[in-house]
Amino acid sequence: MNFDPLTPFDEITSSVAFISPFEAMWNAAEEQLRAEHPEGFEVEEIGRIAFNSLPLSEREEALDVLFYTYWAATLADREARAMQDGAS
Repeated sequence: MNFDPLTPFDEITSSVAFISPFEAMWNAAEEQLRAEHPEGFEVEEIGRIAFNSLPLSEREEALDVLFYTYWAATLADREARAMQDGAS
C-alpha cells in the first residue's frame, strides 16, 4: 500500500479529538445553565436542552449514544459491586 504524505492540514486535524453534535450541544447547554443559574441546576436540564437543540436528523444517533453510555455505566457499576462483594 502506498499512502500519500499528510498535508499540513491533515497533520493538524488528525490530533484534534472528534466531538459529536450531541456533545457540542451538551457543552453549550451546560455553559448556558452555569451562566444563567450559578446557584445550580439538574443534569437532566443539560440533557434536555442539548437534545432539543439538535436537528431532528441527529437525535437518533444521540439517543444511541445515551443508551450505550447508560448501559456501559450500568455494567461498570455491576462490576464494581461484584469486586467489592468479592473483597468482603
